[in-house]
Amino acid sequence: MADRTVFRLQDIVDSIDKIDALLEGNRFEDLYRDDVRRAAFERFLEILSEASKHIPENLKNEEPAVPWSQIRGIGNHLRHAYHRVDFELLWNTWQNGELAALKDAVRRMLAKISS
Repeated sequence: MADRTVFRLQDIVDSIDKIDALLEGNRFEDLYRDDVRRAAFERFLEILSEASKHIPENLKNEEPAVPWSQIRGIGNHLRHAYHRVDFELLWNTWQNGELAALKDAVRRMLAKISS
C-alpha cells in the first residue's frame, strides 16, 4: 500500500515538474494559441488529479490547506467538460503558485512516508 501511495505522490510531483517545464518563460497568450501545449498542460493536470484520488484520506488530512476536492474535480472537468475549460483559470493556478504549493505539500507527504 505504501509503495502505491509513493508512486501516486511522485506522479503528482512529476506532473507539476512537467507543467513547470512546459510553461516557464511563456506568456498566457502564446500558450493559449498553441493547441498542443495547452493539451499537454491539461493532460498533466488530469494525471495529477487522478493520482490525488488514490492518496489515503489520513495522509491528505495531514495537509488540510491543500484543496483536495478541487484537485479531484479539475480532472473530471477536463475529461467531461473539455469544451468549457477556462484556460485562463488553469494558467492562473500555475502562475499564482498553487501548483508549487501542492508540490511542497506532496514532498512533505513523501518525506513522512519515507521516514
